[in-house]
Amino acid sequence: MKLRLAVSLFYIQLVMLLLAGSSPVFAQTVVFAKIDKEIDLGVAPFVRRVIEEADKKNAAAIVFEINTFGGRVDAAAQIKDAILNSKTPTVAFVNKRAISAGAFISLSCKRIVMASGSVMGASTVVDQEGKKQSEKYQAYMRSEMRSTAERNGRRADIAEGMVDESVVIPELNEQGNKLVSLTYLDARRFGMCDTILDSRQEILGYLGFPNATVVDAEVNWAEKFVGFLNNPFVSSLLIMIGLVGIYAELKSPGLGFPVLAGVIALTLFFGSSYLLQLASVWEIVLFIIGLCLLAIEIFVIPGFGVVGILGIGLMIGSIFFSLFSSGPDISQSLQRAIIQLAFSLLGTIGSIALLVKYLPKSDRFLKLTLQTKNASAEGYVSANDLSFLLGKEGITLTPLRPAGVVLLGDEKYDVIADGNFIEKNTKVVVQKTAGGKIIVAKQEPL
Repeated sequence: MKLRLAVSLFYIQLVMLLLAGSSPVFAQTVVFAKIDKEIDLGVAPFVRRVIEEADKKNAAAIVFEINTFGGRVDAAAQIKDAILNSKTPTVAFVNKRAISAGAFISLSCKRIVMASGSVMGASTVVDQEGKKQSEKYQAYMRSEMRSTAERNGRRADIAEGMVDESVVIPELNEQGNKLVSLTYLDARRFGMCDTILDSRQEILGYLGFPNATVVDAEVNWAEKFVGFLNNPFVSSLLIMIGLVGIYAELKSPGLGFPVLAGVIALTLFFGSSYLLQLASVWEIVLFIIGLCLLAIEIFVIPGFGVVGILGIGLMIGSIFFSLFSSGPDISQSLQRAIIQLAFSLLGTIGSIALLVKYLPKSDRFLKLTLQTKNASAEGYVSANDLSFLLGKEGITLTPLRPAGVVLLGDEKYDVIADGNFIEKNTKVVVQKTAGGKIIVAKQEPL
């Protein structure tokens, strides 16, 4: 009985081995993704999407073909985090160069392949003018490079030497007075790359998938669009359109198009900032709260005080923090955010001034300027010299914010309040007339 059982088990195992040997080999998929431009915040969503799709489809490997002089460190840090969190094995194929942020990204990958004639290194933190940043930023970058190298079993001292020329690498720079930048041969010699290959087919063979299905990951239209919206000029323009549209709606409720354009512009601005991990939900919530406070100040609370100022402050603050990113280049990010916000606010003020000066005036458009109307059928009169109205008392027919309509005697006039908000059905007195404009003040009781 025992012998029969043993023979049966033997035949079962033999059949399983034969079936396994004769079964077809399942096709493997290797994804190739190029990083061949300046590293900016628009590259990070592309890398994250490539990794997410590869993880879902159980790809055999992701090969990032790198050829870049570097770019923003905060963007490189986002890419590094995504690569380290990848479930799919990652490979950096340094094709020509991986400088600065490019070296940082390369070290994040599990394997590094370099093409003949390629170089990698020189990762010190510099500002937009190419000047070396302070020790605080260098220390941060040194630790990032060191920990990333250690994570993937590479020499941490060489990774640090790519950031700081004072790090001594006896085999490379005995004096420790220059940044480490490795040729493909030096990188192979010191274990900073695994092999030297020059083609995709060689890489597939090295990875053990010579017959793999190759998928080229391309930047899609949405990622291109988000990158376009992140352009400083475009994002500043979106802020301007948004603020001008809000101003138009608050000054003339129900106008329609300006507020629609403003909402679309701000949605694009905050949406792209959210996708690029510049803005969080909190920035968006703060902007909405600020907008609500400003509307309450204008439509509910007479005058303009703490509520309105707080609302404007929250709106501007939320926009500022949506332009600002933390990281090793925090001073650069702060400078960029301040300049961009200042440009946007100046553009907004200038646009409103142009609206006030040049756009026609009507009940359906912005009441940004004052003009005496000539519709006598409605009880309006016009005159170039309005000095006869000086000292005349009247009553407001609409709220003055600061523009509105006042009944002086039996006639209606467009006026402007001299000072704070004046409610409807309030007694006023004409204080000044100039250029067809009538300036009134609230009549104080005797």
